[in-house]
Amino acid sequence: MADDKSKVGGSDRKLIALGEPYEVRYWSKKFKVTPAKLRYAAKKVGQSAKKVEAYIKLQKHRGRDRTLIALGEPYEVRYWSKKFKVSPARLKAAVKSVGHSSKKVGAYLASKRAANRKAV
Repeated sequence: MADDKSKVGGSDRKLIALGEPYEVRYWSKKFKVTPAKLRYAAKKVGQSAKKVEAYIKLQKHRGRDRTLIALGEPYEVRYWSKKFKVSPARLKAAVKSVGHSSKKVGAYLASKRAANRKAV
């Protein structure tokens, strides 16, 4: 539904109209995220600018340490499983063994692969 440009009151400023490209550009720039991330956040929490901003801040806070593997986030499990070329179950077992550091998990999985190659 198109944004009614004649209504520019407070309630209109509080919502993000994803159907309007200029609004998507504005809010993306304001929150310093890509339009895709803005749309994803709005789908998750609704079109309220406050809720979207809070969600984006939370995601940025979680993503601050990118070297840690967060098993509680399905997208992180998919990403790291694909990166290390292992199943999610193997990834979770590796994290359980050595901790959440992606460097330690990578080294652990590499050593397991090397041990398997020597055994065969």
